[in-house]
Amino acid sequence: MKLKRLVTIQDLSCFGKCSLTVALPIISACGIETAVIPTALLSTHTGGFQNYTFLDLIDELPKITRHWESLGLQFDAIYTGYLGSERHIEFVCDFIDRFRTKNTLVFVDPAMGDNGSLYPGFDRSYALKMTQLCKKADVIVPNLTEAVFMLGKDQVPENCNPSYFEQIVLQLSELGIPKVLLTGASNSCNSLGVVYKNSETGEVDSYFKDRIPLHFHGTGDVFSSACVASLISGCSLKESAINAVDFTVDCIQSTLDDAEEHWYSVKFEQCLPKLIQRLQ
Repeated sequence: MKLKRLVTIQDLSCFGKCSLTVALPIISACGIETAVIPTALLSTHTGGFQNYTFLDLIDELPKITRHWESLGLQFDAIYTGYLGSERHIEFVCDFIDRFRTKNTLVFVDPAMGDNGSLYPGFDRSYALKMTQLCKKADVIVPNLTEAVFMLGKDQVPENCNPSYFEQIVLQLSELGIPKVLLTGASNSCNSLGVVYKNSETGEVDSYFKDRIPLHFHGTGDVFSSACVASLISGCSLKESAINAVDFTVDCIQSTLDDAEEHWYSVKFEQCLPKLIQRLQ
């Protein structure tokens, strides 16, 4: 049986388990051939580590594109994660235009902020540029902060009720994005999960789990990788959302007994068999 083939475009943090070091093993373990385009090379991820190294690979990216075009490579999915600059976004937009076919799934995680603020080095101009990229996508998975800035709003409300999350999802759908999945939503102070809309079916729904009162880096990448793997494996948006939420929660729970030592990421590796079983 021919394998599905995906390319993921995001940075490579050599230690810390986020971005490519999460996407590549999770998606590959799900039986999907995974090619990578690293936009930058870091010694560690930037959350909690000091004195990390950073090398921007933007000048290499067009060379990769030209070589792949000469090979006639095609992809069943294009998945983008953290992109460090507007130049990277411009590259990704061009890459999608070059490699997308009528059967290619374009999945965008507009990773650029959290907890009400954009990440250091990003501004409203970057957020608007990311919105343009998201308009090319079939599926986007922003958190609430990213969604608010993409919509040009000034700030994230301190207290959000369930109807607000649905309102944000509907506004993003109005940008012409077929499937919107908003992460970090809740229906109570003790819950956390997703609200989503599938414009192809008109379905608007949500899925929540009990909130775990600890923070680990890289859980957004874990969620996105499980979600896109589920979609490529033939799951519906609803099934993919449930798979991704459950897998992320499993990964967090598997790390709780070692949270102090393993603060930099979750132990997703030991949870992969359960995800794989879901997709078989």
